[in-house]
Amino acid sequence: MIPRRLSRGALTVLLTCVVWSEPGCRAQQPWPQWEQYSKRFIDQQGRVIDHDAQERTTSEGQSYALFFALVANDKPRFARILGWTEANLAIGDLTLHLPAWNWGKSPDGTWKTLDPNPAADADLWIAYTLLEAGRLWHDPRYEKLGTLMASRIAQEEIVVIPGLGATLLPGPRGFHPNPRTWILNPSYLPLPILTRLARTMPQEPWVQLVESLHTMLSQSSSAGFAMDWISAGDGIHASPSPAQLAAGKVDVPPVGSYDAIRVYLWLGLSDPATPSRRKLLKDTAGMAAYLQKNVTPPLQVSATGVVLGADAPVGFSAAAVPYLHGVNLTTEEKTQANRLIALRDPASGLYGKDASYYDQNLALFSTGWSDQRFRFDRDGRLNLPWK
Repeated sequence: MIPRRLSRGALTVLLTCVVWSEPGCRAQQPWPQWEQYSKRFIDQQGRVIDHDAQERTTSEGQSYALFFALVANDKPRFARILGWTEANLAIGDLTLHLPAWNWGKSPDGTWKTLDPNPAADADLWIAYTLLEAGRLWHDPRYEKLGTLMASRIAQEEIVVIPGLGATLLPGPRGFHPNPRTWILNPSYLPLPILTRLARTMPQEPWVQLVESLHTMLSQSSSAGFAMDWISAGDGIHASPSPAQLAAGKVDVPPVGSYDAIRVYLWLGLSDPATPSRRKLLKDTAGMAAYLQKNVTPPLQVSATGVVLGADAPVGFSAAAVPYLHGVNLTTEEKTQANRLIALRDPASGLYGKDASYYDQNLALFSTGWSDQRFRFDRDGRLNLPWK
């Protein structure tokens, strides 16, 4: 029973806590891990710095930071991250240019764009986050910018491949080595984002991308593991990376590793009622089976399920937590969550011995979800307790 004298604001907070079932409504409080991440990896301009890779900045890092800033209701930092991204990665105009994926220190000592090719996964996350920021913060500028970016992605980064249909190239250039071959990355296709864009822009081919993801996952690994890279066109099968192919290393065994781990994460973060989620989880059943018998996720696994490297870093365990929840493996989910807790540095609040950039991003997605700081609904919309 609600006291008669409860204020409108207090009632709103109370109802939010009830809806989110969070003791003490912790999701309404500041997000310490986001603050610790920002202190370590984001400068005052809004540039996300990867200290593990020559202090470079990637569009991926900028895109994730934008999403976390929205989850945290951190408008000032959101604006700085977006401003730096547009000024330095998009030649000052995101309505005209998808952001370059790699920015850093060049051999001549200047700091600038090192590779102007966009990365489609970062483009998707930025467009989606702008759309949701516009909706949640009632800012039409963000919403219009997100819509324009999504249209440009559809124009420049979506192709129709024989035997696969419409799908997302990892970038506009460099992933079509010959007339019959395209190199693709399943982790670039987060189900909540594709679902949201399909609802927002039904005239674009977003719905077909979900089906192409299913085809890629189901046909590229006989053992049910997601692969980092896939070759499509003349059949669908796991592939060496584009860099390996460009170097002539065509016989390098394809693996599921640092890229593929995000496939499990994105599926785990999706709402259980999201169309296609159930069959996509079945496509990745190899990881679920593996974690029923092993304490940590594999670092590298082949398309046939052979473990080429065991004992992955802490970020892999973070990514596995929502995934294991999604396939109802409660004991295994707790094991990975316990590993996260055990490897958290109480001094820095970051995860792992080296507190690597990539691990922290995977951990922010995972723990933000576990702490109910955000949820995606069945249509891909972002639900936040502060809203």
